[in-house]
Amino acid sequence: MAPVKNEIKACLYLVPTPIGNLSDMTPRALGVLSAVDFILSEDTRVSNKLLMHFNIEKSLRSFHSQNEHKALQSIVDKLKEGASVALVTDAGTPGISDPAYLLVRACRKENIPVIALPGATAFVPALVASGLPCDRFFFNGFLPQKKGRNTQLNWLAALNCTIVLYESPHRLLKCLDELIAHFGSERQACFAKEISKLFEKYITGSLQEIKEQLTSEKIVGEWVIVIGGS
Repeated sequence: MAPVKNEIKACLYLVPTPIGNLSDMTPRALGVLSAVDFILSEDTRVSNKLLMHFNIEKSLRSFHSQNEHKALQSIVDKLKEGASVALVTDAGTPGISDPAYLLVRACRKENIPVIALPGATAFVPALVASGLPCDRFFFNGFLPQKKGRNTQLNWLAALNCTIVLYESPHRLLKCLDELIAHFGSERQACFAKEISKLFEKYITGSLQEIKEQLTSEKIVGEWVIVIGGS
């Protein structure tokens, strides 16, 4: 049952939003967004479309990686005054390769309650559907674009657990070549794209086999890379 206003606490709610399929929005998440005093949004244009789809009218305030330091104190002050606040990002769970950490840390320092709702995130379905061991895994998110990239790849290649990465479409093939160079062409992997969307697809096999398959693949959308351990 969706929460009503008097069930909402004076705290920060981290609310996951769909990564593609809008049906993945949970009733609890909709109830929280409807009942809080205001919503912090990574991109208010994206969030406004989501709220309009679910007929939610709520004040949106911008909170993203470029303004989070500047906006932090005013948000904390509102929470200390008793406001209920929800944080959403463009897609997925706040804090997973998206803004949230700085605000959560500030709330914890001020003893402001933080409630994280379960919900959509890209790496979990990619991991469990990959066919690779998921009892132990290391989530790395996006690799550094320049400084420290090779060092991090060497370190990841030596791990004896499954590794999960995020990658954008325009860097995917370059990343794959780097993975082959560091992990070896026979390392088993799964490349997943467009999770929960119409053209969702999983490409599995050795890194070399995946490279051969990607030569005929249209490289679009965000990708999750799951790689077997050493």
